[in-house]
Formats: sequence, structure tokens, C-alpha cells
Amino acid sequence: MSDLVTYTFEDGIATIRMDDGKANVLSPDMFMQLGAAFDKAEADKAVVIFTGRDIGAGGIFSGGYDLKIMMSGPEAAVALTCEGSRFALRLLQFPFPVIAATGGHAIAMGAFILLACDYRIGSDAGTKTGLNETQIGMTMHHFGIEMAREFVPKHYLNRSLINGEIFGPKDAKRAGYYDVLVDKDAVNTTAMGAAKMMSMLNMRAFKGTKCKSRTVLIEKLKWAIGVDEKMSVVA
Repeated sequence: MSDLVTYTFEDGIATIRMDDGKANVLSPDMFMQLGAAFDKAEADKAVVIFTGRDIGAGGIFSGGYDLKIMMSGPEAAVALTCEGSRFALRLLQFPFPVIAATGGHAIAMGAFILLACDYRIGSDAGTKTGLNETQIGMTMHHFGIEMAREFVPKHYLNRSLINGEIFGPKDAKRAGYYDVLVDKDAVNTTAMGAAKMMSMLNMRAFKGTKCKSRTVLIEKLKWAIGVDEKMSVVA
């Protein structure tokens, strides 16, 4: 198995990078390696910069689930979808800050992963972000619906969730996928600056506030995963 995820750690900051050489599809192997990387980050008590392929190498965060697996049958699709949901749930509860930094596209589950991070930095040009499930014939799963309800502003919710609209950078920021947009060449340096600032937080207070403020959401998402696990066809 090739390395799909790399982990580096320096001065209290971990960089976790996805790169499968293509679209950074989310497969069981990708999730296994991401899980191991976040295990390391938690053990290192690190502020995390979570990113994809470098801009100069055809930047992309993630194009979403591995469609070969999703189309192989309902059982495989449900299993992969729920694995992705559990990963996003872990990010929402991760005890240290997670900063998403991407100068590339984030589609479907790739966009949901952005929403699960604590701070999102994107490129101000040339990127596409959004939930394309209804475009490709997939009914959105309960976990995705609840995530979108929580993080996508109401006036963008129908466009994102039901219409499957894919946004350019400015509308993606308005729709809640990014907190800040910068020049594509400044994404990495901006992320490092944000990580250094967040490393100054009191992490006990950060973890406590993050968990306390999301208690209702976490319970709702656990319920959603339980319902999705019983479905025969999901997004």
C-alpha cells in the first residue's frame, strides 16, 4: 500500500497531507492512514494543518468518496459513507485545533471534511467547492443533511444540499465552507501563521469549549450515523 497520507511535526504543529496523485479520493485505505495520522497528532498534542496536494502539483483537497467503491453495491457504499461520517465526527471532537488549508477543489465528502475543521483557509481563485451528490444521482445521507444544516447558512442551504450547486471561491466562503480566502501562493504560509496563533490557546479551555458547545450536534450526528448504517442506499 502506497503512502496516501504524510505526517510531519515541528514546534507543536503537525501537517497532515493527503496525496494519492489524483483526486485524493476517500477510500478505506485513505481513512485508515488519516486515522493513524490524527492518532499521532493527538499523541503529540499538536495543532493540525490538514491539507491536500500542493498548489504547484495540481492542488486538490479531496474529490470525495472513491466512486468505484460507492458504485460497487449498497453494502459497500453504506460502509464507506459511515466510515467518512465517523472521521468527520472525530474532527468535530478533536481536542486540538484543526486548520484546513487548500488551494484546490473540495467536492462532496471533501467539502464535508472542510466543514468539520475548526478553521478553513482557501484559495481566492480557481477552486470549486460543494456538495454534488444530487448531481450524480445520490440521495444525501442523514449525516450529511445534519452537517449542512449546522454549518451552511440558511440562504445557501437549498443551493448546497438540494440543488447540488458547486461554488467558486467567493460563494464557497459565503456558503460557509471557508473562513478566509487568500492568494493561492499564500495558503500554506497563512495556515502556518494561523496554527502558530492557535498554538497560544489554552488547550484545556479549547477542548472544553469545543466539546461543550457541540454536545447537541454530536449526539444528533451519532444518531444520524446509526440511521445511515441501516440504509441500503446513501450518498
